Amino acid sequence: PALVFLDLRLGGMQGLDVLRELKARPDRAAKPVVILTAFADAANTIEAMKLGAFDHLTKPIGRDDVRAVLARALAGPRAVSQEAGVDDAGEFIGSSDAMREVQKRIGLAASGDATVLILGETGTGKELVARAIHRHSDRAQGPFVAVNCAAIPADLMESELFGHVRGAFTGAVQARAGYFRQADGGTLFLDEIGDMTTAMQAKMLRALQDRKITPVGGSAAHSVNVRVIAATNRDLTELVRQEKFREDLFYRLNVLRIELPPLRERGADILLLAEHFLRKAAPQAPKKLSASAVQTMLKYAWPGNVRELENLMRSLSLTVRGPVIERDDLHFEPATTTADSIDDLLQLDLPAATARLEKMLLQKALRQSGGNRAEAARRLGIRRQLLYSKLKEYGIG
Repeated sequence: PALVFLDLRLGGMQGLDVLRELKARPDRAAKPVVILTAFADAANTIEAMKLGAFDHLTKPIGRDDVRAVLARALAGPRAVSQEAGVDDAGEFIGSSDAMREVQKRIGLAASGDATVLILGETGTGKELVARAIHRHSDRAQGPFVAVNCAAIPADLMESELFGHVRGAFTGAVQARAGYFRQADGGTLFLDEIGDMTTAMQAKMLRALQDRKITPVGGSAAHSVNVRVIAATNRDLTELVRQEKFREDLFYRLNVLRIELPPLRERGADILLLAEHFLRKAAPQAPKKLSASAVQTMLKYAWPGNVRELENLMRSLSLTVRGPVIERDDLHFEPATTTADSIDDLLQLDLPAATARLEKMLLQKALRQSGGNRAEAARRLGIRRQLLYSKLKEYGIG
């Protein structure tokens, strides 16, 4: 045959075993194999793509999908695809075109050892993608170390990443290995890489080039076998143009890029995800969404993306008394500049009005950043330390 369609669920046989046998036979190995899967088959999908499947189609399958994959597969010789399906953590459920591309690139990344750069808004699941790549790669038995660069003070970044020797600075009462050495043999995930200072960027570039790190205060370099996956919600190209991010480091990181779509661009995936999170929150009796609630959710901008959706579904599972979630239960952010709200503020004295408005702005920034405090501080244009102080002052969790 010129092409094989293979369902991963074959009853008495395992589709993966059939795929292995096909790829092991010299007369069949070059034939493109398109696997058919349901979104719940995520882990098997990734393994199938790593074994050399040409592409995958998610059930239910339309005629246009079949025609498109036939056209690509029969167009002529091409390299065997190493692309993948979805992560099995739930947050990658969906069949939108944007997520299909993400799913494929996760598998491509998992099949090799190249540096990966993940781009996406806060709450889109960048760390989940990094964990999926690690879990399905040859480094899966090694450690996965996640570091939020935005949460580490600039003067401690080098010590945190590369470690330090005893007595390297005040308070260094004992030696510390650092995240690079902790991740030796595995994967180091550097989130918010765009927040790293240019001085630290230079040291990071050297570590990636030489695969060696030198602890702060030390003189001996240590070889490390680490795969680096970096992520950011910032526009690194623009930061390079502004000379706030090193161009050479950008190209070193940008070997394989994965761009995560915001939830508002994923269409019907929103409903699939919402239903998944409702089942996750209450497996025995998950709540349902009314038609009006679904329509409202599809029109909402979801500034906090998947994280915001999961938090909302978890909250509604606890607070809605009946079995169905209605539109009025959603309580999406109301406009804060209506005439009524302004009139309410005008009834207060200046300190009280200022405090109320400040609290509203803090809550809005947290919602829009999906609870990411570093991102909320950036949106508000204030230092993280000031944000923490204000959150404590107003009792905002």
